[in-house]
Amino acid sequence: MCVYYPTSKVEVRGFIAKHYDKLIDTITVGKYSSLIQKAIRLMGIKPTDKILDLGAGTGRNACLMTKYLSGRGELVGLDISKEMSIQFKKNCAGYPNVKIIQKRIDKDLAYEGYFDKVFISFVLHGFPQKVRKQIVRNAFKALKKKGEFFILDYNEFSIKEMPLYLRIPFKLIECPMHLILLK
Repeated sequence: MCVYYPTSKVEVRGFIAKHYDKLIDTITVGKYSSLIQKAIRLMGIKPTDKILDLGAGTGRNACLMTKYLSGRGELVGLDISKEMSIQFKKNCAGYPNVKIIQKRIDKDLAYEGYFDKVFISFVLHGFPQKVRKQIVRNAFKALKKKGEFFILDYNEFSIKEMPLYLRIPFKLIECPMHLILLK
């Protein structure tokens, strides 16, 4: 399969894709899960919401969001990675109102005015700025008139000030595009 952004690690494959959740938990010393849970709680998901999860990965976030939905709610995840999509299907198998579509989020999406909420977490930074703008346009196009777009991503920080035990795995696993955000 073609790598669309070779300077980025946004297209997760292989060993990292297979062990993604465990690697993230290890690197963040278990703090990622509570961060995501808090972010999802703050979204104020209603039981009948229709949610689009861009860069949905393993489905970990989707499974957490789905707990707030009733049978009339819906969640659609989009991810480019076949390996991540397979994990998503496995992790979200118990939720009939959740589906994953293997699709690029940086190209036009078929959705228009359909979703109540769009969520993207730790994905946007992995794209060049011009592409980020297209992803944001896609999100707003997919939203209903009073829909909400939630972005969870890096803020400014100094990688040099990170503890060594975090800095090394961060540099090895995380997308180098985050460094552009730090300037």
